[in-house]
Amino acid sequence: MTEVKSGDKVAIHYTGTLQDGTKFDSSEGRDPLEFEVGSGQIIPGLDGALPGMSVGEKKVVKVPSTEAYGEVNPEMRQAVPREGIPADIPLDIGTQLQMQTPDGQALPVTVVEVDESTVTLDANHPLAGKDLQFDIEVVSIG
Repeated sequence: MTEVKSGDKVAIHYTGTLQDGTKFDSSEGRDPLEFEVGSGQIIPGLDGALPGMSVGEKKVVKVPSTEAYGEVNPEMRQAVPREGIPADIPLDIGTQLQMQTPDGQALPVTVVEVDESTVTLDANHPLAGKDLQFDIEVVSIG
């Protein structure tokens, strides 16, 4: 039976949950996720769990935050003057906005704090600092 190895193209079905059981992503009802094992296309903790698995095999993979989206980086939070944000942009806590880096790259940010003079934006990945769990099934290798 063929086993997954680094460099293989695979397709998996998955459900990702937080430690408290909250589901944050799933391929349920969609095509399986396809990628090359070991290429860095998915988080390291999940990528590293696939070698040795075969088609039809299921596994539960616990991924610490350091092998997922990393730890929360305090330098990725920034307070900006409220008047620097257009009045038509909603500033509710949790609102996802998109900023542009000096080199023109889109940078997703989340509103995490608002007061009369400033808005604090967080550019950390929403799953940074969180340990994750994935229920995976290998659908195809090749």
